[in-house]
Amino acid sequence: MYGEPIFDLPKDLYIPPDALEVILEAFEGPLDLLLYLIRKANINVLDIPMVPLTAQYLEYVEAMRHHNLELAADYLLMAATLLEIKSRMLLPRPPRADDAEELDPRAELVRRLLEYEQMKRAAARLDQLPRVERDFEWVGVFVAEKVVERQPTVTLHDLQLAWLKIARQSRLKRNHTIQREELSVREHMTLILRKLSDDTFVVFETLFDHTLGPAGLVVSFLATLELVKERLVVVTQNEAFAPIYVKRADAAAGFD
Repeated sequence: MYGEPIFDLPKDLYIPPDALEVILEAFEGPLDLLLYLIRKANINVLDIPMVPLTAQYLEYVEAMRHHNLELAADYLLMAATLLEIKSRMLLPRPPRADDAEELDPRAELVRRLLEYEQMKRAAARLDQLPRVERDFEWVGVFVAEKVVERQPTVTLHDLQLAWLKIARQSRLKRNHTIQREELSVREHMTLILRKLSDDTFVVFETLFDHTLGPAGLVVSFLATLELVKERLVVVTQNEAFAPIYVKRADAAAGFD
């Protein structure tokens, strides 16, 4: 003090009696205190020695009465119960019939202790679970960008299935004379683009003229694939196995 060490307490120093209070154990009720005393003494809860347990319990209740009389009310009720059980075990018992079952005065207390211990362990396990505002906090995320749903990609297999559907509708089985016919893929590409003159989607099957016969349908199908390859048309569908639609691409505006 004031730069000088102090080795002895001043004689006129006043320390209030309640200036420092150390609580080593905190109990939630009389059953919690009883269970603590039993476990501390390593006693079998099914065979409780009532004399030492009652003595330890009364010592703790007497210490509590000097601090908090209201809190000791529940504990006093348990103390009376322990004294009753102790007296019933010490007093001589009246003779009983041979077939009568002798009831242990501690049975009800043991049952309550076991149930309390079971509930206490369950509460401890629940307390170990993650808890909001204690172990973690909720986090909300707001996505400001518009989510654009991507349409399924049209594969070559989808075009193949569409072509088989067109071939079945063209009545390929008919009598005809085989002759050499000059067919131009480029010409059919122009015809398809003319059908797509409007800026709208057209059903894939409507681009084929079934009156042209098998050869004309094949050339039209090749022309469509060539347009897709050159990115002059856009082929899409709303979902898997849905109808296929074709639309003229931006690059096809000057193609004729």
